[in-house]
Amino acid sequence: MGGRYGKIEYATLTKRGFLLGVALFAIGALGELGLTAVGLSVPDWERALLFDLELAGILIGLLSPFVFGVLLPLTE
Repeated sequence: MGGRYGKIEYATLTKRGFLLGVALFAIGALGELGLTAVGLSVPDWERALLFDLELAGILIGLLSPFVFGVLLPLTE
């Protein structure tokens, strides 16, 4: 029998959400570092996109364990 939200694997969602956040942060940080190291001139929107990836990665990485690991299992 499923719970209120059906049969949700909270542990799997927590791990995958955290890994998604880490991957987004790594892509943004390594992209920014690579552009700086090579010295390429890129438009400002590309640098802003990499910065946004870093921020999204941090937010997803921090909120995913709280939402899927703590909040949703408690409300079930």
